[in-house]
Amino acid sequence: MATTNETTARAYNDLVEINKTGSKGYQEAAEGVSSPQLKSELSRLSQQRAQFAAELTQHASQYGLNVTEGNTIEGLLTDAAAAVHHGWINLKSAITGQSDSAILGECETGDSVALKAYEMAMQAANLPAEAKSVLEKQHSKVLEAKNWVTQHKAQA
Repeated sequence: MATTNETTARAYNDLVEINKTGSKGYQEAAEGVSSPQLKSELSRLSQQRAQFAAELTQHASQYGLNVTEGNTIEGLLTDAAAAVHHGWINLKSAITGQSDSAILGECETGDSVALKAYEMAMQAANLPAEAKSVLEKQHSKVLEAKNWVTQHKAQA
């Protein structure tokens, strides 16, 4: 059975990486869309994800964890999945000629991956209540973003 520190480190490490990738993905999406409203909101979401990564890193340090060094196996797999998704944003944009709807579709996929990662992390058996609270708050904001993206994808 994993200790609290191992479980918590794994959750934080994976989510920090997902949020860093999400921040980059949203920034690329903001640069790729044509609508000024979409550019603005996607840039805001990029900043939000960077803030989430920073918050998780800072919060992890309260447990004596350093999420910037040492990767878990799960973290390496998450990095690979995130890199693949990042590539899909680039590829999809090139194929569709920067279609706002297609770009938003990739953002939607990225948020789905992030939501699953948050849900998995929150189910960790030894996760402290305070950590779970931070993850629940961020999960809620990711879900809001995904719903916003889904709504605007239909309109694009």
